[in-house]
Amino acid sequence: MTDSLNPATDTPPPTEILTPDYIRGVIDALDRGDESTVRQKTAGLHAADLADLISLIRPDERRELVDVLGASLDPNMLSELEEGVRDEVLPLIKPEIIARAVEVLDSDDAVYLLEDLDEPRQREILSQVQDTDRAAVEYSLQYPENSAGRLMQRQIITVPPFWTVGQTIDYMRETEDLPDEFLHVFVVDPAFHPLGTVPTSRILRTKRPARIGDIMEADPILIPAEMDEEEVAYQFEQYHLYSAPVIDENQRLCGMITVDDVVGVIQETNEADILQLGGVNEEAEVSDTVLTTTRRRFSWLFVNLLTAILASVVIAFFDATIQELVALAVLMPIVASMGGNAGTQTLTIAVRALATKELTPTNTFRVIGREATVGLLNGVMFAVLMGIVGGVWFQSVDLGFVLAAAMLINLIFAGLAGILIPLSLQRMGIDPAVASTVFVTTVTDVVGFFVFLGLAAWYLF
Repeated sequence: MTDSLNPATDTPPPTEILTPDYIRGVIDALDRGDESTVRQKTAGLHAADLADLISLIRPDERRELVDVLGASLDPNMLSELEEGVRDEVLPLIKPEIIARAVEVLDSDDAVYLLEDLDEPRQREILSQVQDTDRAAVEYSLQYPENSAGRLMQRQIITVPPFWTVGQTIDYMRETEDLPDEFLHVFVVDPAFHPLGTVPTSRILRTKRPARIGDIMEADPILIPAEMDEEEVAYQFEQYHLYSAPVIDENQRLCGMITVDDVVGVIQETNEADILQLGGVNEEAEVSDTVLTTTRRRFSWLFVNLLTAILASVVIAFFDATIQELVALAVLMPIVASMGGNAGTQTLTIAVRALATKELTPTNTFRVIGREATVGLLNGVMFAVLMGIVGGVWFQSVDLGFVLAAAMLINLIFAGLAGILIPLSLQRMGIDPAVASTVFVTTVTDVVGFFVFLGLAAWYLF
């Protein structure tokens, strides 16, 4: 294999990072035990690219790569790993290397590294961390998982309102223990209650004698540390925030959340909803083992099996009717399939609207009415279409009429099921994205089969 590496750094140019040839080159070097080549090929890789490389190779190759890199492992890479890969890689790394990473990373990224480790392992690592960094991580770990307290960064810049712009700039230049990147300076009173925020751009564009209190944005959006991270993401989207102060139970400033952290939450939430709508565990990842993937998918497949049996039981009630007219067996999947697709369309819109808070008690009845009307209109159009197709296909006007009536009724039920089921699940405290699909499919199948075969038994015989 020919390697087109940069001769000066012996690292892949941007256009060739993580290409199949490049990944195979790393794997071949690992297989040969050629540690120097492995280090040369991975030297200079961006932390996110190194994390992707580790995620793409096999578990045994990950172990070898981590061993080869050893103390030279980029600490920022650890915070870029997918959760499943992170949990697999961390036990392979010496505690002192993880401790060094905790000191280098922002507190929110350090918390991400440690939050799923057992307490003895956490204590072992944190005992090797400097007091200031350890205190910041331990403070965030006391908050519930998926809360603002876990998401926040403890390193913040705070100033009193009576400081001038000049004092603030000098403070930011001369103080070493400040975050490397920040969008706002937070203004606090002596009790550390947040009074307002000042964008850094405004500080740079304001003359030095001006008081911070005169240029600050008063009454900022405050994020309680106990707030769920999905609600935090909603606040950022709703109010177009770039960063926001986090307060503890005493209303004192304890950290900040930045938009890059929220983007990660939104991405994870969207991925979870998509996976759950497909009946897949929200923690599923491409890197999961065969046994893990099988175990996670089995439960929902089993639920689907039970609902399929229920639909078959409905069909069994009309076995004599089907024997009398075989055309029913040919046509009934069309009714159920159309209802299932219509229900899924409505369900997708409803789950998204609930997640983004667009569907609220204020507009619930209006949305239900809209979906029922849409089901009615689509039902009429497809009833006419399939009534004609069924009548011509099997040379029976009566059969076409039954098919049309069943199509109309099932599409109306599908629209109502697609909106009412997720609303009901949410009211019962169940995530609509988790269970809605199974229930909606069951309703449309059972109603479709029952109405079509029932009408046929009553009208045709």
